[in-house]
Amino acid sequence: MKILVLNCGSSSVKYKLIDTADNSVLAEGGVEKIGLNDGFLKYKKNDGSKAVIELGLVDHNGAVQAILNLLTDPAEGCIKSYDEIDAVGHRVVHGAEKFSESVLINDEVKDMIKQCYDIAPLHNPANMTGIDAITTLMPGKPQVAVFDTAFHQTMPAKSFLYALPYKYYEDDGVRRYGFHGTSHRYVSQRVCEFLGVDSKDQKIITCHVGNGGSITAVDGGKSVDTSMGLTPTEGLMMGTRVGDVDPGALVYLMLKHNLSATDLQKIINKESGMAGVTGISSDMREIEAAVNAGDERAILGLAMYEQRILKYIGAYAAEMGGVDIIVFTGGVGENQTSLREAVCEPLKFMGVEIDKELNSGIRGKEAVVSTAASKVKVVVIPTDEELMIARDTEAIVSKK
Repeated sequence: MKILVLNCGSSSVKYKLIDTADNSVLAEGGVEKIGLNDGFLKYKKNDGSKAVIELGLVDHNGAVQAILNLLTDPAEGCIKSYDEIDAVGHRVVHGAEKFSESVLINDEVKDMIKQCYDIAPLHNPANMTGIDAITTLMPGKPQVAVFDTAFHQTMPAKSFLYALPYKYYEDDGVRRYGFHGTSHRYVSQRVCEFLGVDSKDQKIITCHVGNGGSITAVDGGKSVDTSMGLTPTEGLMMGTRVGDVDPGALVYLMLKHNLSATDLQKIINKESGMAGVTGISSDMREIEAAVNAGDERAILGLAMYEQRILKYIGAYAAEMGGVDIIVFTGGVGENQTSLREAVCEPLKFMGVEIDKELNSGIRGKEAVVSTAASKVKVVVIPTDEELMIARDTEAIVSKK
């Protein structure tokens, strides 16, 4: 099947057209600055080079229309008509407890996605715009929703509940849901294929480390704990998100500085993390350059960033009663060799031995970076959420 995968944000739409016969990517790109006067579509040309089409002011319908126009363009496109697209798979960030797996989209599913708006006000409405756009532009075309939260629905209550009055869980759904589930699911499956082992026998810790980051404990192929919570702000220190913080500290700041809930949301989501601590950037490449130049706050920020990853790996190894495989993925996990080494070095006590020379040469490709003597395999697996979405979409549409 040819599956169009859409990832719709509030001001962007990313896409890939994937042929599931051989998992090849036929086209990819994205529209940015939706709703502004300088919107544009950037894409990869057939020869591998990159190009940009100026769109001006477009809404999500216009963005999806521009993508479909490009896909069918006689010179730049890769298909002759929309009919060649068999189905569309959508990334949907939050499924709460309503969805434990990917589903074929119908009116009932749309209503249930909308019921999650209050939990994910920044993400789910944007995801719905893509669903609505395809419904308008390609009526009758099968669509599938793949949820970031679905993989984590196997967590036990002791892992997902907060120690708040139980009524807030019963009445308001306040609990840990976790995110990056599609990525954690993909890499935990792929690493077992790569190593030739059965996932049912493996205790795996998957580290999705990028501008956003989360760590998941995967026992026997199922998520049993994860670092993100009700929202993506909990857990690791991230590019601009705060991660774990004493809620009393937030209350203190709100009272001291007369901050509104909106003010606090901006601080913990947009102004914290690496950018907030270093005062430099949320981009790890810029942080590394500053570290190499001796910037003290950059050195501190990186040490904090690495320590949080280390702490969660240790906690999840204890929780599962051991670990067989540690996986690094995401933009930072796949490419920042020094971070992998810094995180793994203190884990020698539990049999982790990283091959420093081998690790230093691995960026963005599948590889075992632990030594042959290591009791725990340390593996780099580039994530491919779009392929996971395409596979789910094909499987569900094939059952119709």
